[in-house]
Amino acid sequence: MGSRKKVLIAEDYADMRTMTRIMVEAIGFDVIEAADGAEAIEQARKNKPDAVLMDIAMPVLNGITAATMIHQIDELANVPIIAVTAYGREYLKDAGAYGFDAIIQKPVDIDDLKLVLEEKLKPGDQRGPSENQIFL
Repeated sequence: MGSRKKVLIAEDYADMRTMTRIMVEAIGFDVIEAADGAEAIEQARKNKPDAVLMDIAMPVLNGITAATMIHQIDELANVPIIAVTAYGREYLKDAGAYGFDAIIQKPVDIDDLKLVLEEKLKPGDQRGPSENQIFL
């Protein structure tokens, strides 16, 4: 039996974190949680997730800063980081420049979440843009 892939959820609102956890686990991934950007970096370094779902507006460090810092860690440089935001696509029109590989809008739709995670975690996939419109 192979080990399940790990997804780090970085979200400051506990209810949103719980809902996202339930969806990610239902899709078939293990979950690591962080309540702010600094904790996201710490958990990423400690647990080496296969992907990160990163809220943008968080205390201590925002998602953009945390994503940039995670990608500066050698062993995490190629981990896909997916922005999860209520601000919408316009806010993140330059999200690729901030180190995000995809955008999921809040409220999170489980079908979008499944599509993004499966696309970004399929064998041989590399970080970067995708043809799918919900991706960068």
